[in-house]
Amino acid sequence: MKIGVLLEGFRCDLKEGLAKAAALGAQGIQAYAVDGELAPENMADTKIREWLDLVKSHNMVFSAICGDLGATPDHVGSGFEIAEENVWRVKRSKEIMDLAKKLECNVVTTHIGTVPAEECEKKEIMRAACRELALYADSIGSYFAVETGPESALLLKDFLDSLGAKGVRVNYDPANLVMVVADDPVAGVHTLSDYIVHTHAKDGLQLSANPLKWQEVPLGQGGVNWDEYLKALKAIGFDGFLTIEREVGDNPEVDIKLAVDFLKEKLAVLG
Repeated sequence: MKIGVLLEGFRCDLKEGLAKAAALGAQGIQAYAVDGELAPENMADTKIREWLDLVKSHNMVFSAICGDLGATPDHVGSGFEIAEENVWRVKRSKEIMDLAKKLECNVVTTHIGTVPAEECEKKEIMRAACRELALYADSIGSYFAVETGPESALLLKDFLDSLGAKGVRVNYDPANLVMVVADDPVAGVHTLSDYIVHTHAKDGLQLSANPLKWQEVPLGQGGVNWDEYLKALKAIGFDGFLTIEREVGDNPEVDIKLAVDFLKEKLAVLG
């Protein structure tokens, strides 16, 4: 397993964040390509080559590209739950997958919304969009990786099983499972073993279930049993990235360094 860092976590210029990630000993980086500097329309071939050369000069790779389209002016965090929006969401997601391939990266991570437990119109709308993206990802040799959290690992697996294509996989975030649905992230690894292609290294606590309240905390201080979690990843043969996603805290660089050191120590013990 390898250690990555989500560049936006440093809360600075992306290239400055890249240098900081390299200095901490990370082997890969993840970055958003939804808008801004790395958006597809801003990445001409010369710019793509510039970024590839820069990343490789630090002996790193893109662990994943973040293609989470997030909210719209009318729908906050709707994911792929609204058919009318899915026309542009699917198109944009394909553009981001195409860009990722040019950046020599096969994984685009996203949130798709909350998968309903029961069969319903919303679930079929989400299924149709994800099936189209799964087929497209299959056709170009990429993975469109759904982040865990809004639903249990078992419910997500059943949904992915129903797509009829393997291009939609999983960006496994153990903290989200703890914070949002109080699911066991260790057991979830085995449940989703056929789908995990990338992970976020994050920790957290669920403070209350009703109303739902949670708190992100530094690695090792939350509800994720890191020793057992990493053993589970090793047991299923996962050898990809543990990409640190630090979304809170007053000093992100210090927090990210602590996370890198924490993971290095745990991986050394794991062997």
